[in-house]
Amino acid sequence: MAHLLMVESWVGAMSRLLPRAIREGGHEFTFLTRDLHHYLRSAPEGAAHPLLGARNVLTADTNDLETLLPYIERLHSALGFDGVITSCDYYLPAVARIAGHLGLPGPAPEAVENACRKDATRQVLAAAGLPGPRFAVCADRSEAAAAAAEIGYPLVLKPVDLCAGMFVRRVDDEAELARAYRALDGFPVNARGQRRAPVVLLEELLHGPEVSVETVTFDGTTQVIGVTDKSVGGAPAFIETGHMFPAPLPAVDTAAAGETARQAIEALGLDGVVAHTEIKLTPDGPRLIEVNPRPAGNRITELIRHVTGVDIAAAAVDVAIGQRPDLCIRDTGLRSAAIGFLVPQSTGVLEEIDGADLVRKAPGVLEVQLADPGKPVKAAGSNNEYLGHVMAGDAEGPAARRYVEALLSELRPRVVNR
Repeated sequence: MAHLLMVESWVGAMSRLLPRAIREGGHEFTFLTRDLHHYLRSAPEGAAHPLLGARNVLTADTNDLETLLPYIERLHSALGFDGVITSCDYYLPAVARIAGHLGLPGPAPEAVENACRKDATRQVLAAAGLPGPRFAVCADRSEAAAAAAEIGYPLVLKPVDLCAGMFVRRVDDEAELARAYRALDGFPVNARGQRRAPVVLLEELLHGPEVSVETVTFDGTTQVIGVTDKSVGGAPAFIETGHMFPAPLPAVDTAAAGETARQAIEALGLDGVVAHTEIKLTPDGPRLIEVNPRPAGNRITELIRHVTGVDIAAAAVDVAIGQRPDLCIRDTGLRSAAIGFLVPQSTGVLEEIDGADLVRKAPGVLEVQLADPGKPVKAAGSNNEYLGHVMAGDAEGPAARRYVEALLSELRPRVVNR
């Protein structure tokens, strides 16, 4: 039995999937957080959050690495950790530093830091000769305006160190660039109290379907588990509205996407990681969007498990303790699985979601999770404002997405102003 140190977590799917994987693997974990109430608030009323089922729940300033490292060193001498893990992007670099400091398994800290910074990723991959969009890293608005004129509109403005599509915007002219820049300027600190880097990334707008490649890299070898498709809406934002696994692509495109992800992971120097790499399949070939050195969010890991039997959350636990993961594909009886998100279009308070009972009783449904009445709602600007999701499978072929979209069309949120 291994004992893992979990440093913070997302409060969504992976905050439940990782504790489950640790427990089912016969292991235990200590949970370390700077703000316990962040997780208490996210638990359903009357229920304890799975993270609070840890062997120990401890508090410390997880944003201050200088004081955190000696504190964790003392914890390690008393509790004996076998690995360090997190699901939250904002703490991936800290976890890599902690693992290195304690001599535990984990990727090189510099590699993780470069993967978690979108500007550094672009620079590393460009230096390695991997094809990508034209881009510029800009320190202020005037620099951004000059770079935009050189790259040419339309383009994409991105913060270099935020997640879930926050403040990522398509901009078609200088006025839209200024608006997007001002909106980002008004968000100097992320949701975990960390100061945001004062630079932005501008990129040429790439055209073509977007997919993600789910991989596990262990002992220097990257195994592609599969390719997931993605639907995006909410322009000028880029909101993920659904996914299907496997992506219904020609075999040549699936192979090219997998190879692009493998090359990016190698160029970044990542090893001992589960990764979720986002790629655009452009007319000129695959182009990398970003490399996330952690399991996919939005329950993509569950789509994969339903179709292949491979448990990506369990693989993340295994590599964190230096153990080779089980990645054998099994026949699950499903050929595809899809998830669709209920994206709010208006602001107010959720009164009810009509059609929910019908959808829950539909055949082939794997999950239905919907917001409760009384939830404050705002028109979506990122992946953080969903009102719920529907997941379903197809035993015959790649029709799961069409089925999920049909089920979503039966759901009608009633949002009222109060």
